[in-house]
Amino acid sequence: MSRLLDGRVALVTGAGRGLGRAFAEHLASLGCHIGVHGMREHGPSEYGEGTTLTDTAKAIAEAHGVKTVRVLGDLTVAADVERVVQTVSAELGPVDVLVHNAGGDIAAAGGKPNPNDAVMIKEIDVRAVLDRNLLSTILVCQQTARVMMPRKSGRIITISSIAAFKGNENSAIYSTAKAAVVEYTRCLAAQLRPFNITVNSLAPGDTRTGRFLGTRHVPEDRLVEEGTLDRVGLVDEVTRVVEFFAGPLGDFVTGQVLRVDGGSQIWPA
Repeated sequence: MSRLLDGRVALVTGAGRGLGRAFAEHLASLGCHIGVHGMREHGPSEYGEGTTLTDTAKAIAEAHGVKTVRVLGDLTVAADVERVVQTVSAELGPVDVLVHNAGGDIAAAGGKPNPNDAVMIKEIDVRAVLDRNLLSTILVCQQTARVMMPRKSGRIITISSIAAFKGNENSAIYSTAKAAVVEYTRCLAAQLRPFNITVNSLAPGDTRTGRFLGTRHVPEDRLVEEGTLDRVGLVDEVTRVVEFFAGPLGDFVTGQVLRVDGGSQIWPA
């Protein structure tokens, strides 16, 4: 059971660090060969979670006895997306599992816009946040679905956010982009049902990645690891949900969004 995805090929975008790296590691531990995507070769070093994307891909391969390929690309550019998917397919085989993790709230020039709200954020930042989160999701899912459809098999997992479900005055554009990712996921799921391809979204809450801890003050009582759900989630607690969507338990589950946030939001999605 520990290698329940043995021999399958997974493409994980934004896999250089944080949750993306953890998704790639977990799928590799289940036997997947991994396309390790990143936008910058030295992205893993930005928050002290590695050195280069090349080294990250190599480390995953060695740790789990699978094949990996490192692929760089700007996923807001259709030609780059096509090259990324084609490279993974040529090196490892057709993509069976897509985890589209690339995006986030730091896409704007110079880093995360502050405030990322409905009034003050600049046009260039609006476009950057929307493109990195929504446009990249559309382009990557489109390209990967074209690979999966002829084989009538595949799993697509988008990474949204609990920000998509609640108005937030300081992250309006990011929240809007992630809400659109959720709706796109549902629409794509409806379209791909006849092709036996599931499409679901994982919506994390606060998670203790290197970037999360390195860019904000977190009260000590939220950094405990047990005894309460009123805390920042562990990376592994989020990562395990990908196994559900990608593995046998998710065979008949599609068009769903699962919030992984310890119950910080408790109402119908």
